[in-house]
Amino acid sequence: MSQRIEKDTMGEIAVPVAALYGAQTQRALDNIAIARQRHMPPPFIRALARVKAAAATANARVAVLEQGVADAIAASAQSVVAGEYLDAFPVPVFQTGSGTSSNMNMNEVLATLASRRSGRPVHPNDHVNCSQSSNDVVPTAIQVAATLELESRLLPAMDALERCLLQRAPELEAVVKTGRTHLMDAMPVTLGFEFRTWAAQLQECRQRLVDLRPRLQALPIGGSAVGTGVNVPPGYVGVLLEALAADTGVAFSAAAMPSTRMAAQDVSVECSACLRGVALVLIKLANDLRWMNSGPLAGLGEIRLQALQPGSSIMPGKVNPIVPEAVLMAATEVVGNDATITLAAQTGSFQLNVMLPLIADKLLGGIALLGDACVAMAGCVEGLEPCAEHAAETVARNPVLVTALNPVIGYEAAAAIAKRAYREGRAVLEVALEETDLSREELASLLDPLPLARGGRADT
Repeated sequence: MSQRIEKDTMGEIAVPVAALYGAQTQRALDNIAIARQRHMPPPFIRALARVKAAAATANARVAVLEQGVADAIAASAQSVVAGEYLDAFPVPVFQTGSGTSSNMNMNEVLATLASRRSGRPVHPNDHVNCSQSSNDVVPTAIQVAATLELESRLLPAMDALERCLLQRAPELEAVVKTGRTHLMDAMPVTLGFEFRTWAAQLQECRQRLVDLRPRLQALPIGGSAVGTGVNVPPGYVGVLLEALAADTGVAFSAAAMPSTRMAAQDVSVECSACLRGVALVLIKLANDLRWMNSGPLAGLGEIRLQALQPGSSIMPGKVNPIVPEAVLMAATEVVGNDATITLAAQTGSFQLNVMLPLIADKLLGGIALLGDACVAMAGCVEGLEPCAEHAAETVARNPVLVTALNPVIGYEAAAAIAKRAYREGRAVLEVALEETDLSREELASLLDPLPLARGGRADT
């Protein structure tokens, strides 16, 4: 491979001739060989480029950077935002914990591109990194990336799944099935009721993410090296935020104490906890669908999921619930990511957390996984069919229906009827006719599963 010689404060180093990056990026690649192919997530790279573009604009406005140089840096950064040159960012997740290697990778690439645009030398530190430190830029990029990914990817996907559940719920309100607690038969519910329950869980998860916005969008930019704002010119932060808002459409703000988002990663932990909540809802939804789809003969058989592909390499005709299983794996990984983020957040010693690249990787990875999982689950929900007749037959044999007789004959008498019905394999109504003075009409009305599934109400 053809190489060129680059220099930095530590001396000379060989860099591939075609590489847009320089010496510090090469040192990061040479010095740490842990999962080299696991690069920083593209949403982080694009967010970091957005911050650099806004910083260049701000530096020109406060007269610490020439306008021509600033324009070249900003234009170069926007080309990265647009998806160009992403292969110029090879620094892996496992690097220096401040993310300095990724910051310098961006600085060096933008310096090269800006030099070509402007026809004059642009320095990665003096120009691209002007008024900045890795210590404030990297956590800022994490928060910007998380904000944009939530708004463009996860929240719309959650909303689509929620709408799908609510759209199907009315048509399934007449499908009565056995409710279950402790995995044991309980009072009847409707399939529509279960769909509305899942939708309500998603609504609450979405509200938590919405409530998070003011904290996630309060950035530590301007904190510089240790959070004090050293070497940051007056007016710089305000102009940067204006430029970032113009670029993204999001009204980011400055954290009251930038040090809180540099020395610690509380807001990332909070965001991750919200993601974990979404993951747990998807896990429950996927597991419930798998159970209800189980069979077709020896399981519950209350719904039929779409048959998408053969389920066995040896058992002909077997079909498995592949979408819920895939969603389970994705959501389980998000729960694991949350544990990693929690542990990583513990490394905020004094003025800096030193696991920022790992937090970025796990946080943004979780958002992507959940967004895709919600889309997949919406398709699964749209395609399922209820097995209404089988569900109704199961409900009719359920001794727990006798619960409806409690107000009329008392708990102990009702329990005796339930036990006898179960023991003899007979319908509750038939046994109750023999054990009580109630007429068949009265018992049929009291034991009608559909009103019971609606809380005892005849209407919906």
